[in-house]
Amino acid sequence: MALALAIWILSFLPLDAVLQSLTAISFSDWFLWIGLNIAVILLLTSRWQILTNAMQFTVGFFQLLRVRQAGQLISFVTPGPQFGGEPLQIYWLWRKFAAPVHMAFLAVGLDRFFELWVNFTILLLAALTLLYSSSAPLFNWQYVALVLLAVISMMLIGGWFLIARPENFYQRVSRIIQPWLHHERLQQLDAHLSEFHNELKNIFSNGRQKLRAALLMSILAWAVMLAEFWVLLSIIDIPLSVTTYILLFTLMRLAFLLPLPGGIGTVEAALFSGFQILSLPLPAATSLIALIRLRDIIILLFGASLLPGLHNNKTKDISQ
Repeated sequence: MALALAIWILSFLPLDAVLQSLTAISFSDWFLWIGLNIAVILLLTSRWQILTNAMQFTVGFFQLLRVRQAGQLISFVTPGPQFGGEPLQIYWLWRKFAAPVHMAFLAVGLDRFFELWVNFTILLLAALTLLYSSSAPLFNWQYVALVLLAVISMMLIGGWFLIARPENFYQRVSRIIQPWLHHERLQQLDAHLSEFHNELKNIFSNGRQKLRAALLMSILAWAVMLAEFWVLLSIIDIPLSVTTYILLFTLMRLAFLLPLPGGIGTVEAALFSGFQILSLPLPAATSLIALIRLRDIIILLFGASLLPGLHNNKTKDISQ
């Protein structure tokens, strides 16, 4: 369905203009664009390393980079590019790098929390900007803002309950996995949950400076993502204004949240609609989509190249 939607959208676009547009890009523009994407990956990996250091779990930067990008590969090709690779990231941290089970869960969970919370917060600010902008095209940005605000609030409330009322979380988990509690892998579940809660409380009590540093890394990474999209629009000679930029960026990021692998079809549809609403040239939309997908393919190939190094035949007791 995703591919069919993408093909249908692309059938309306002048594909013959893509090659001409891409060959017209200067070397300095290619260099800047690639450099910004590398900076995003490095900043997000740095954030994860800060969080693991706050847990007193030391893993090398390159090792975390491998786990992160390999997990991103899985997330991208599963329905919804925001989730999917987390179970494997937990597994690799436990099996390859000897992380205790509760620590592996917490390391991945905290990283995802920071990423999603900052993601939704930036989208909320963008939606509010478009809502109160007199030059923004008519759209129900109030509804979008309310949904994003609700998601952000639920994440914060859920995090507070996890720290202050852990027994409610334990009860819910126990009910969900009740049919499998007899399995040897789950016999020490209570101990793992207790260690998970103690580690979480310790981080928020004694590691606040590192949490602030992790938040700063998230903000810097998103600042670079915003700059990268601005550079993309500049490369394809889109007449830029603040409203044009925010609208296209918001539509693209919202499309990535929909449950289709890699946002295939939804991103193309969102950008196609945005260009039509703003009366922008469709050949430029084709070039923008081509560059976004070229970036995705390169990142996917990079993640795939890291998978063999994470394979390990060594077995260990999960209770360790």
